[in-house]
Amino acid sequence: MVEMEVDLAGAKREHEAYVEVLRTRLGLEVVELPADESLPDCVFVEDAAVVCGDTALITRPGAESRRRETEAMKEALKNLNLNIVEMTDENAVLDGGDVLFTGREFFVGLSTRTNQRGAEILADAFKDYAVSTVPVLEGLHLKSFCSMGGPGLIVIGSSEPAQKTLKIMQQMSDHRYDKLTVPDDFAANCVYMNLPNKGHVLLHCTSEQFPESAKVFEKLKDYMLIPVSNLEKVKVDGALTCCSVLINKKANMKDRQV
Repeated sequence: MVEMEVDLAGAKREHEAYVEVLRTRLGLEVVELPADESLPDCVFVEDAAVVCGDTALITRPGAESRRRETEAMKEALKNLNLNIVEMTDENAVLDGGDVLFTGREFFVGLSTRTNQRGAEILADAFKDYAVSTVPVLEGLHLKSFCSMGGPGLIVIGSSEPAQKTLKIMQQMSDHRYDKLTVPDDFAANCVYMNLPNKGHVLLHCTSEQFPESAKVFEKLKDYMLIPVSNLEKVKVDGALTCCSVLINKKANMKDRQV
């Protein structure tokens, strides 16, 4: 693997543009967590919590250097009046990037950052949903090569490990998911929302970054398609979903934790 240096100013510009899309273009309420210079990965808030309904599971990240990231997240989610469940078992590790919620069930990737015990605690926190574990054969997280692209639609990378994992997910589920295969694994990570007055919204890779994959998204009709640049954060395995936690607020509002 080639180590690439992150252009910090470029990464900041990309992140500001991402927040701008959520706040201004989509009209969402955005709560920004304070940056912590002692936690270089803290921009990747997705790993610190899994939110579904009124419940927020505060995770226990797989990398020990990231464990303190959960403190600011817990505080923010408490302020939003969510029911907080904390993962305190020292044998458990779980990154939110390994958790795919389809709207019907959870798939949890077993990776270098997430283990079986972490998946069990997640299942306990969200008892209304089936939870299945799948191996992450390559890449950092399950969502390094897949995400939800709409109701019942899984966006998946075309590599052999990604396709194998999807096959396992399909075998484990009672539901028949549609799939949208993109040539580049990392391009399969996108942010889907169904918003009042806007309908299906998808934040996805730009044609500058992944030209062939960007063309595939254009097949999605009746969607508001928003290309979002992620050239810098991808150098440190950061994907589009990594920088936010989606919260569906009661009053028909969508709230993003960024």
